[in-house]
Amino acid sequence: MAKYHMRSCPLLLSLLSILFYSSIVLAAPVTTYSVVSLGAKADGKTDSTQAFISAWTKACASVNPAVIYVPAGRFDLGKVVFNGPCKNSAIGIRIDGTLVAPSDYSVLGNEGNWLLFEHVDGVTISGGILDGQGTGLWDCKSSGKSCPSGATTLEFSNSKNIVVSRLTSLNSQMFHIVVNGCQNVKMQGVEVTASGDSPNTDGIHVQLSSDVTILSSKIRTGDDCISIGPGATNLWIENVACGPGHGISIGSLGKDLQEVGVQNVTVKTVTFTGTQNGVRIKTWGRPSNGFARNILFQHAIMVDVQNPILIDQNYCPDNKGCPGQVSGVKISDVTYQDIHGTSATEVAVKFDCSSKNPCSRIRLEDVKLTYKNQAAQVSCTHAAGTSSGAVQPSGCL
Repeated sequence: MAKYHMRSCPLLLSLLSILFYSSIVLAAPVTTYSVVSLGAKADGKTDSTQAFISAWTKACASVNPAVIYVPAGRFDLGKVVFNGPCKNSAIGIRIDGTLVAPSDYSVLGNEGNWLLFEHVDGVTISGGILDGQGTGLWDCKSSGKSCPSGATTLEFSNSKNIVVSRLTSLNSQMFHIVVNGCQNVKMQGVEVTASGDSPNTDGIHVQLSSDVTILSSKIRTGDDCISIGPGATNLWIENVACGPGHGISIGSLGKDLQEVGVQNVTVKTVTFTGTQNGVRIKTWGRPSNGFARNILFQHAIMVDVQNPILIDQNYCPDNKGCPGQVSGVKISDVTYQDIHGTSATEVAVKFDCSSKNPCSRIRLEDVKLTYKNQAAQVSCTHAAGTSSGAVQPSGCL
C-alpha cells in the first residue's frame, strides 16, 4: 500500500511546520494588532468591518511577523477580503470571540464569499467561531422563492502555507470553508455545524489544490461533509466525524469537457453517522477528460448510512445536459480497506461506473457492512477489481 502514501505522516508535517514558523517568530519581533484598539465593538450590533480591514492592512504591511487579535464578544462583519501578497509570511489571526455575518442574507447573498483570503502566504487562524447566520437564506430556498445563491463563509484562494486550527463554522449560507488554488493547507480541530436539511452547505470543499491535510474535525451539515473537486492532489483526511450530511465525496467531477483530475487522496479513520453517503465518488454522465485515481478509503465506520460505499458515474441533476450520454471520467486504483458498520439500505456497496470508461483496479479489503443485522447487498456495473480478506457483501469484483 506504500504507493498511496505519497506524503509523510501529516502529524509530523504539522509539527515541522509549527517548528518552522516558531523559529521565524523567535527570530523576529511580533507585532500584535487588536481589532478593538482599531475601533471594533464586541457588542453584536456595531459594524466592525473597517476595523478588521485596518488590522489586516497593518499586519500585511509589517516586515515582521504579526498577530491580529480578536477578543471575546460578538463582532458584526460585512464582506472582508484579506488580500496579499504581504511583506511577511507569518501572520496569525487569534480569535477568542465570534464573527457574525449580516442577518439580512441579501447583503452577502450574491457576493460569493464572506471572508476571503487571496494571494496570501503563511496565514494561521486559531480558535474562534464564524456565524454565517444562513438560516434565513435556507428558508428562502426551501420556500421555492427566487433567492440569492449565498456566500461561502471562509475561502482561501491562490494561497499557500495556510493553517486553520480549532475554528468553528456555524450556519453558513452556502459552503462553510473552501480551499481553491492553494498549496500546503493544514486544518485541524475544525468544527462545522449546520442543519441536516440546509442546502449546499458543504463543510470543507477542496479544488485545484495540493498538499491539503484535514485532521481531527467534526462536521455536521446538510451537504457533503468534505467535497473534493477537480484538480485536487495529495489530500490527507484523517480522524473526521461526519453526520448528518452527505458523506465525504470526490466530485462531482466531469462537468466540463476539459477538466483536471483528482489523484493521491487518503481518507482514513472516519466515522459516518446517519449520513446519505459514506465514501462516494461522483461524476457527471457526460463527456470529459477528467480522472480520479490513487485513492484510499481506510478504517471507516458506518452507522446507519444510506450508501456506505458508492461510485456514481451517472450524475445528472434534473436530467438536464447529459441524458443518454456516458461519463468520460476514468476512475482507477481505488482501495476500500477495513470498512465496517451498518447500511440504512439493502445495497451497501454500489459501483455504477461508466460504460465507456469502466472503473478499473477497484479493491475491497476487509469490508463488512450489514443491513438490519443481515448481510447487505452489492451492485456492480462496469467495474473491475479484486476482493481480499473478509468481504461482506461479496460477489461483486
